[in-house]
Amino acid sequence: MIISRTPFRISLFGGGSDYPTWYREHGGSVLGMAIDKYCHISVRRLPPFFEHKHRIVYSRIELVNEIEQIQHPSARALLREMKIDGGIEVHHDGDLPARSGLGSSSSFTVGLLNALYALKGRHVSKSELAREAIRIEQHVIRENVGSQDQIWAAYGGLNRIDFNQDDSFNVTPLVLPMQRRLELQSSILMVFTGLSRIASEVAGAKIANLDKKKRHVKTMTAMVDEALAVLNAPNRPLTEIGELLHEGWMLKRELTDKVSNPMIDEIYEAGRSVGAVGGKLLGAGGGGFMVFFVSPEKRQAVREKLSKLIHVSFKIDSSGSQIMLYEPDGFGA
Repeated sequence: MIISRTPFRISLFGGGSDYPTWYREHGGSVLGMAIDKYCHISVRRLPPFFEHKHRIVYSRIELVNEIEQIQHPSARALLREMKIDGGIEVHHDGDLPARSGLGSSSSFTVGLLNALYALKGRHVSKSELAREAIRIEQHVIRENVGSQDQIWAAYGGLNRIDFNQDDSFNVTPLVLPMQRRLELQSSILMVFTGLSRIASEVAGAKIANLDKKKRHVKTMTAMVDEALAVLNAPNRPLTEIGELLHEGWMLKRELTDKVSNPMIDEIYEAGRSVGAVGGKLLGAGGGGFMVFFVSPEKRQAVREKLSKLIHVSFKIDSSGSQIMLYEPDGFGA
């Protein structure tokens, strides 16, 4: 059996500039972090003693004899692309719900890809893992996804990611004093809105509007440099990050009417009314997790105001996708 562990992520600034239709013309930059909430994927060769050849377990259980019969788009594409020729069992367990703005779909793709490489006896670099996951999601499955989620899933860490017009990317870890890093981490409060959505549908609407909203996306991308300037200046208060998040959220809401809704707006304003400086809905929008930037002394007030929502504590993950168990079996090649 092979078990991989792949982190989810929190994207703070630059969202929208990681779509190929944007960065191939303008370049792009994002700033965010992988967190210690994970997608766990186990893979094993399935012994030839069952009526079915493949078993795929996630929110559903699929028992099929042909890869093309698999309904899960990522699992089907990856097993086909990796040319899995024997029976196989894939089991998924996620620490947090899917369709919630944490890049869970890309974490699944990266985690399964990593496990399948290991099953074939290959260790691949984080760069190759991210690039192949991007190719699978954008060109094989043809999802409306950007290119940041796969990179954070593969690399982990607190990073700036730059996207170049030739489809290459650069990952730059943020080197901060430990106290500054911990202060940033403890200033972000994450809650679940209770709403899930199909990210590709929301993203599709955003992509369609990118050309009309060039000023918005360029302003949101410039916030990456502004946020880095704050983080790297010990004399500047981190509340400036919260102010930038608020400005970015106001701009993001204008990209398409699918980004927010009255319920989300109500949650956001409730948090702000008791001390949150700013925040944003994670991912494409429409539901999922929301983060607030809150000074430590006001954190409890925000938690009490939003007590009906599920709060999730986290730390920054620095490892990226890893193979946690490697015990290849003897069934098939």
